[in-house]
Amino acid sequence: VALDIEQSTTRTDPVKADLRDKMYELFDEALRSAGIHAAHRDPFIDRGDGVLALIHPVEQAPKALLLNHVIPTLNRLLADCNAGLLHSSGSPRQLRVRVVMHAGETHYDPNGCFGEALDIAFRLLDSFPVKKALRMTSGPLALVVSGDIYQSVVRHGYSGIDRNSFRQAVRIHIAGNRYPGWIHIPGEVMPHRVTEMASYRHIA
Repeated sequence: VALDIEQSTTRTDPVKADLRDKMYELFDEALRSAGIHAAHRDPFIDRGDGVLALIHPVEQAPKALLLNHVIPTLNRLLADCNAGLLHSSGSPRQLRVRVVMHAGETHYDPNGCFGEALDIAFRLLDSFPVKKALRMTSGPLALVVSGDIYQSVVRHGYSGIDRNSFRQAVRIHIAGNRYPGWIHIPGEVMPHRVTEMASYRHIA
């Protein structure tokens, strides 16, 4: 699971620092509220304007729990945060994030983590359709899940997961392979039909 703060490059450094602190705090709170504690994941990996959590494939942290508990809780915490955050001038300070969820193998070397699973996740997270989806909603969060997550979890409709609230709207290309992504905006029901899919080619 990875998060990225919307429009972070437009913020001053002091504001970025405040939003980063709040992002870490709320993300950790959302995970812990689902019983996913530090023992069930690697230490958070900082990405400047975002954060990566590598969650272990253990019974205490099933994929469905991330979708039916962690994401809704994070969305609520962000909404509450935005309702209470104001600049001294009185204008609202918004903490809005894009979130990606994918599953796969990751590897470590002395310089950090790497692997195709991370390439897929970050390309989905940074794709234009996901950025546009967040920009077009008044909510604080836009989620994109990979094909693996959609096929193994979402389409089965596990408790609290409505597959009709996901729309297939992303397709990325990595090393000649295509990877789809499904976008979900908490609280919004997507059309049943597949929307026009934007395709982005990346060389890896």
